[in-house]
Amino acid sequence: MVNPNPPTLVILAAGLGSRYGGLKQLDSISSQGETIMDFSIFDAIRAGFGKIVFVIRQSFEQRFRALYTQKLKNRIPLEFVFQEIENVPTSYRNPNRQKPWGTAHALLMAKEVVQENFAVINADDFYGREAFVEMAAYLSQIPVDAAIFGMMAYRLENTLSVHGSVSRGICQVSRDGYLQEIKELTNIKKIGKQFVAESIHRPIKGLTGEAIVSMNFWGFTPKYFEFAEPFFEQFLAENAGQLQAEFFIPSVVDKLIQKQNALVKVLHSNARWFGVTYQADSVLVREKIKQLKLNKIYPDDLWA
Repeated sequence: MVNPNPPTLVILAAGLGSRYGGLKQLDSISSQGETIMDFSIFDAIRAGFGKIVFVIRQSFEQRFRALYTQKLKNRIPLEFVFQEIENVPTSYRNPNRQKPWGTAHALLMAKEVVQENFAVINADDFYGREAFVEMAAYLSQIPVDAAIFGMMAYRLENTLSVHGSVSRGICQVSRDGYLQEIKELTNIKKIGKQFVAESIHRPIKGLTGEAIVSMNFWGFTPKYFEFAEPFFEQFLAENAGQLQAEFFIPSVVDKLIQKQNALVKVLHSNARWFGVTYQADSVLVREKIKQLKLNKIYPDDLWA
């Protein structure tokens, strides 16, 4: 069944920004006071997305509503849902846990307000207009009840920070363009001409700058939620006592691929990704945004 509704954009914005030192998702990165999310929303509206869902903490709600309810009034419908540490079955709650349960847990919080095909992005990443156009066009072709998903791909060398290590989902892609495997690697950095990383605290060698990575820009149908919920129950049964364990979207996708429950098309665009992992990254992001406006890719004031 093809869904007649335009796709929804889900923005994961519940993170505390531990490496950044604050709520980077709400920090201004332009002379007009715009956030990185503003550019993603602007691009999504131009690409034909029909609704925005913010996944946030309740402690952020007042600031988010104050910033976006008026700004986006009469432009696109909004929903706010909440990711809290205690949003798990009572038997799995851990009073000592201080961090959220990860991106896949955050996405599950949107289940009740998303009935159409949807894309999901990080709040603190800039993906570029072409990426949203490509994703919107892809999602419009997929039946709403199909287990056929999409992932926007980027090259590893274009997604690193000069200010410290990052985590990325490293992808293996088939000849016909479908995702075969995705593994979350941490502490990725470039040392000289070499790319190094870790997987569950074990060194990984053999990476190149040409490696295809996920930057958490996914396209799903509502079928995703049917798979993710039992996976999360299993994750909690195995990890509820681990204070740092997180339930990641790439882990759900990889499990679906290995079980042959879903197909994931790897999408490509000419858009350039950039983002903010560390406080020092914001200087480069500001400069890139300034240049994009000078080149008339974006208006001087997005919401004027």
